[in-house]
Amino acid sequence: MRGLLASREALAAALESVDYLAGSGLATAVYLAVELPQPILLEGEPGVGKTEVAKALATVLDTALVRLQCHEGIDAAEALYEWDYPRQLLAIRLAESRHVALEEAELFTERYLVARPLLQALRHQGPRPAVLLVDEVDRADDEFEAFLLELLGESSVTIPEIGTVRAHQPPVVLLTSNRTRDLHDALKRRCLYHWIDYPPLDRAVEIVRRRVPGSSRLVVDQAARAVERLRQLDLQKPPGMAETIDWVAALVLLGADTIDEAAAAATAGSVLKYREDQDQLGAGGLAALVER
Repeated sequence: MRGLLASREALAAALESVDYLAGSGLATAVYLAVELPQPILLEGEPGVGKTEVAKALATVLDTALVRLQCHEGIDAAEALYEWDYPRQLLAIRLAESRHVALEEAELFTERYLVARPLLQALRHQGPRPAVLLVDEVDRADDEFEAFLLELLGESSVTIPEIGTVRAHQPPVVLLTSNRTRDLHDALKRRCLYHWIDYPPLDRAVEIVRRRVPGSSRLVVDQAARAVERLRQLDLQKPPGMAETIDWVAALVLLGADTIDEAAAAATAGSVLKYREDQDQLGAGGLAALVER
């Protein structure tokens, strides 16, 4: 047990103080991930606030946020470490120009090591552990998932030329997934699990008002209700909380005090991110959803 957080209720209150409204289920899951400690896998539709959990938690813990953005083809070198080949080559040429013998071991030292996110999180020396966000892990391939599983299990990594690097204190690890593919059971067994759903309407309104200072209750309420209705339609990309916040921010910037057809037409690109979705609804259809 780490003893970094007083209780799950204290964590929920701290997250709220930095404008992240976590339900009791999410607050409990994150509290356990911090205190056990154990990695946590957060799944949910895009735009529900999975990435924001890690950002808010790092702020609450007053520690570094280290983010690894996964993508197809990501490998260990990109995620963990690599050698600074241009500097190594420069050192070789400099030694040759001075007629100095340069041992191979001299080229593979800390001086030429480039730490990537996973190694940065392991080597974090702060008074509190770093928050390591492995974002969209479902976009990586099976081989990388297996490598990640081993690293999370040991909180250490061996660099052949230098030796084993062990975490001074294991990072708080949050993995996110949009479920574009199923993750292996072995990784899921290693992690706590929590599904983040779309928030209920009243909480959605409160989240948007906190994230968009100066927004009126009417516009936020109209936008939140319209987005709830949009999610019930057959859209290419149903809007999440991120799109709701973007939409209200655009409306506030344009000085709209209500979402009429003109305001909907001007800001449709903030909430509908596919041409097919915009063509399906049009400004009139979007405004009609608001009026309902």
